[in-house]
Formats: sequence, C-alpha cells, structure tokens
Amino acid sequence: MKKIHLRKIRLIAMLGATLAFAGCDAIQNANNQQKGTAIGASSGAVLGGVIGNQIGDGNSVLGAIIGAGVGGLVGNKIGDKMDRQAEAITETVPGAEVTRIGEGINVTFDENSGVKFELNSSALTNSGKETLSKMAEVFTEYDDTRILIEGHTDSSGREEYNMSLSEKRAKSVADYLKQAGVDASRLTIKWYGETQPKYDNSTEEGRSKNRRVELGIVAGEEMIQDAREEVKQ
Repeated sequence: MKKIHLRKIRLIAMLGATLAFAGCDAIQNANNQQKGTAIGASSGAVLGGVIGNQIGDGNSVLGAIIGAGVGGLVGNKIGDKMDRQAEAITETVPGAEVTRIGEGINVTFDENSGVKFELNSSALTNSGKETLSKMAEVFTEYDDTRILIEGHTDSSGREEYNMSLSEKRAKSVADYLKQAGVDASRLTIKWYGETQPKYDNSTEEGRSKNRRVELGIVAGEEMIQDAREEVKQ
C-alpha cells in the first residue's frame, strides 16, 4: 500500500515556516493577519511549488491554501477576514480542529470530532449532518470564500476500496453543504484514500485520526477584489 512519509510532510511544514519567518524578527510576534501578509509576500509561491513537487498532483489542503495566497497588503486584509471566519467556525462548531495558515483556514474532522459517517459507508450520521449544518451557516455568512473538501482514510483494507470510500465521503460532505445552502460553485472536491496519513497507521488512535475529512478555505475573487479596493483607499 502507498504511503506518504510523515517526515516529508513535517519537512514541508518546517520549510514553509523557515521561508516565511527567517530573517524577520518582527514577524515572529505577528498576529494571524500579519502572518498572512508575510507568508503570502515572501514565500507563498515558493512554498506552493515545493509542496506541489513533494506531494505531486495530489496537492494537499496545505498546498492549496499556500498556493492561493495573494500576499502583500492585500494578503493582510484577507488575513484579517480569515481571522474572523476562523473564530466564527471555532465558536459555532466546537468539535472542529481549526488552523489558520497564511491567508486561509484548514478545518479537520476525524471520525470522533464532528463529521461522522456510518461504518464503512459514506452516509452521514445525524451528528455529522448537524455539524455540517453549522458549518453551512458560517459559509453562508462568509460567502466570499472558496472551499476545498478532501476525503482521507486509514490504511486498513484494500487501497482501491479506501480510495473509493474517501471519494464518496468527500462528495457526501459537498452534497450536504449544497443542500444546506452553500453555492456549489464555491466547492472543490478531492480524495486521497490512504495516501496522505497524518498519524501512525500502526495504532488504533492513529488510524482513527486518519479517517478524516479536511476543508481548506481560501479567498474567493470577490474577497480578493474587496481587499484590493480597501488597500487603494
């Protein structure tokens, strides 16, 4: 079965931090808004390329967020808006693992933290639907973002089955969000089966965390244009 080495993923993250913050002490103490500007301006394109080369066509949420960075003062404005959206998600969906990265947001749900499915199925449980309904409320309020939905599994079972299951689960999440009022044009769906583990598949806890759905939230054209207009003023 295929595996992406955790060391490689950590190396990419470390490289991103080095590119974004090396040589600038002021950025070390920056808030999320300021970090969005720094990452976008100094390393977004470089890091996006590095991640793309390391992971290949299956560019992860991290790569998508960094690669979508605008940078500069415009990125600063976008970062401020993403700070507020991340806070709204955290308050509305306590079970979500919310991480601000550059000018975007990474939201992760494993099978124990919000978006749950029936066993070996893409059918959402009632609690999973409840979580996504809350997420849809935030997405409807902040309607100038684009959303990447990724499906992942652990390494148990056949690789082909896991790839198919991750696809069905990602599509199930997207379908529910659309039913809850999120514009379909904002959604992009990807799936990776067992090929992008974040945790150790040799332990039950690691496998449980690898059975996850990840969301990448980045600025849409409207948000970018609004930020540009604000900078001009």
